Amino acid sequence: MGSDAHHDHHHSPTPGRWHRLSHLITPHSHDSAEKVDSALETSREGMRALWISLAVLGGTAIVQAAVVALSGSVALLGDTLHNVADALTAVPLGLAFVLGRRPPTRRYTYGFGRAEDVAGIVIVAVIAASSALAGYQAIQRLLHPADVSHLPAVAAAALVGFVGNETVARYRIRVGRRIGSAALVADGLHARTDGFTSLAVLLGAGGVAVGWRWADPVIGLVITAAILLVLKDAAREVYRRLMDAVDPTLVDQIEDTLRATSGVIAVGAVHVRWIGHRLRAECDVAVPAELTVAAAHAIAVAAEHRLIHAIPRLTSAIVHTDPHSLDGADHHADLAHHRRTA
Repeated sequence: MGSDAHHDHHHSPTPGRWHRLSHLITPHSHDSAEKVDSALETSREGMRALWISLAVLGGTAIVQAAVVALSGSVALLGDTLHNVADALTAVPLGLAFVLGRRPPTRRYTYGFGRAEDVAGIVIVAVIAASSALAGYQAIQRLLHPADVSHLPAVAAAALVGFVGNETVARYRIRVGRRIGSAALVADGLHARTDGFTSLAVLLGAGGVAVGWRWADPVIGLVITAAILLVLKDAAREVYRRLMDAVDPTLVDQIEDTLRATSGVIAVGAVHVRWIGHRLRAECDVAVPAELTVAAAHAIAVAAEHRLIHAIPRLTSAIVHTDPHSLDGADHHADLAHHRRTA
């Protein structure tokens, strides 16, 4: 095999003074400072979503707690505790965003972006615990019915809980998908489960009002089943992220971008993964065998620049070049052979 050219185009998420100075001294055709600012903005956007959610859910819990003290509603007390727990999930996720900004080290060479995925696991565990608690409370209420006073206030507090949670859920999910954070999306799904619990309190209060004391616990069991469905979706999303799953159309887009690069004869293996809410790609391409190492390297640089510009949230790419055989043999076989013998 001929000489290979490797090039890693990576935008550090935390540029220091020396980086900025060196960038001024040796300007680059690709504005890395602009990409760095964009990456940092996504983290700030995620943090803003967390703290706004914390404020909304905190206010919702305070209103509901006041009604709990007035009415003695155990169902509303459980809903209030769910809202408090949902608000507190902002803490580990916030820490994950902060850790994700730290630069790579000799031990954590890819940085700390995976902290978001760990936080996603914690959030899924909280959803599971919430479903277990909701089911337990529903069964206890079914076995030991309790009277509830001030039903209009309880119903109003339930509506407040639903509106607050649904507002937070939509906001978190929208921001999480925009910045590519599976953990933030999972957190939004958890907020939605608490909204369903609030609706259960509302319907249960209506049933109690017409004399159906069993209505609240039965509806609570139905809502527990709904929470389990949301748990399944959230767990699947976090699992896929932990297993480095990506949308197949993203791989197609990367391959098309590489093929459109001047000098690239064929595209071999393409590997892409999420690290936090940033993408990292590693790709193989075939180039003419008669090229010098410098010329092959230039093609790799051009391909990487095209990828960085074309793929949203792609902040690091490695393009490996293999020489295309002069005798016209299949270039895909050349790439596969190189990988087997490397």
